[in-house]
Order: sequence, then structure tokens, then C-alpha cells
Amino acid sequence: MILCITHSQDFYNIDIFFDYLKEKNIPYFRLNSDHLNHLQKINVNENSFELIDESGNKIHSNDIKAVWHRKSWRINIPEELDENYERIFLKEYAALRENLMTTLKHLPWINPFESEKKIDRNKMLQLKIAKKHNLIIPKTLFSNDEEQITTFFHQHCNGKAVAKLHGVITKSMNGENFLSTTVIDENNLEFIADIAYCPMIFQPYIDKEYELRIVYIDGEFFTGKINNSENPDWRIAHGNFFWSEYDLPEHIKASLTAMMKEMDLYLGAIDMIKGRDGKYYFLEVNPQGEWGMLQKELNFPIAQRIADNLIKRIHTHEQNLNYNAYKR
Repeated sequence: MILCITHSQDFYNIDIFFDYLKEKNIPYFRLNSDHLNHLQKINVNENSFELIDESGNKIHSNDIKAVWHRKSWRINIPEELDENYERIFLKEYAALRENLMTTLKHLPWINPFESEKKIDRNKMLQLKIAKKHNLIIPKTLFSNDEEQITTFFHQHCNGKAVAKLHGVITKSMNGENFLSTTVIDENNLEFIADIAYCPMIFQPYIDKEYELRIVYIDGEFFTGKINNSENPDWRIAHGNFFWSEYDLPEHIKASLTAMMKEMDLYLGAIDMIKGRDGKYYFLEVNPQGEWGMLQKELNFPIAQRIADNLIKRIHTHEQNLNYNAYKR
């Protein structure tokens, strides 16, 4: 059985994934991370867990052979809960979720749980590793210091910068309710004083030819190009913008592969820009990033490749267990 950790509003990508597993006669279990709360019955010990989900489906960790960590969403708080107890409710259910996942760490994951957390929570580490593997990165400052941001703007941004959150408010395939990248120029730089309440990442604005979303799956690339040169972020591109298939240069593929291997990631959605200067700029990798638009519009078999990778790694894992048992 393959366990898929996702959320209650997930659709399309995950439906294709499950349909493919059905064709292969491989059982699966959908675990909605936002409902890992009072809606589910959860029992965890040092070796295993047992869970009954909100629909009454039951699973024991001993039956799980691999995990796809599709997405983890914030745990829902029951409306009837006294607000004085909300903090402890979230804290203890988050701890329960962490303990539940820990019992599965010995299994094949996409992506390995600790590796994914480390990379997803540290964009500066991403940039450091990308640069190490010969990828061009923009000059970057993550700051809450108005004075230093202003100095950075005047020294490195040639009158135009972008500001973005380290994380996102929502993760949506269509970009709705998404706090996007913001353009900073001389006219709105004066409002930067409020940065003390919300530190952000600042980079020079790159005059781009187009944007690329690259889905990496264990050495394989599925790359979409969007003809979006006028917006700061493809997520807010509306109107006459479309995705087309793109073939990355081999040296970029080699650098990205080396980067992902050092990050210990089998899967990631990578954002890059092709500048009008002809250079490729690495922006970030999101281990849980969206790719449904590429599967839908370009017919990329991304969900199927994720399933194939897990199936292959299940077989390898079981062969290693049998070999180790034989040696003993």
C-alpha cells in the first residue's frame, strides 16, 4: 500500500495518481493532513500507528510500503473549540502528526521527510546549494531592516526590485488567494518601513524573456515555459498567457540534478527565469510545488512518473531487506 499525505481540498493531480495506481492494482490510502485532528481516530506508539479517517477508513502503518508527501496543510480547528484552547489544540495535534510520520521514516518517501523540511524551510540554503552547482542566482537579501533594504535597493537593483515572502499564504494551482511577488521601485520604496512586521526576500528585478517551471523527478525533467515577460510572477498571469513545452540545456539539467541530489530530493518544482541577457536564473525549488497545469496543458505524465518512482523504490527496499535477512 502507498500512503499519500495530502489535504481535503486536493484534486486533479492526486486523482490521476490514484487512477494510475488502480490500473497497476496497487492499493493506496489518502490521508488528509488538515483533518489529522478530532475528525480522525489516531493511536501511535514507538513502532507503529493505527488510524481511522473521517470517512471511517482504517489503516495500520505495518501495511504501508511507501509514502508520497504530496502536501501538508494547517490542521483545521473545530468551530466549537474555545479560542483559549486553540493554541494547545494545534500544538498537540501537530506533535501527534509529527510522531505519526516518524514511524514511517524507514520506508521509501517522496521526498524524505527530514530532507524536505530542511530545504522547504530555508530558501537561503537553496540558493547556496544552487550556486555551488554552477547555477546563476540573483543577489538576495532576506531582511526586516528598512535601512539595509534601502541600501540593497540602491546598490544592486538598478531602480527596480522584487519582494516576496519566504513561504506562501496558500498553495493553489490557479493562483487564487495567492500572495504573489511584488515589484518595488522608487515610488513605493518609501512604504518599506512596515517591513519590521513581516520580513521578506528582496532581489533585483530580472528583465526576463520568459519564466520556466521545471518538475524534476529523480533525474527526469518536465519543463513548461510561460510567455510571461510583463508580470513579476507566472501565478498572477491572466489573459493571453499559455504554457508550452521547453527543452532545458544539458548543462542546466546537469546542475539541477547535482543540486537536487545534494538536497536529497526525488521530486521538486523548480522556478527559473530566462533573462533577456540570455542567462538562466535559479529562483527556488518547492518540494511540494504545483505541476497540475503542466500535466493538464502539456500532457506531461508527472503523476504517473511519481507513482512509478515509488513502485520502483518499494521493490528496491524489499530486495535490500531480503538481502540483509539472508546475510544474517
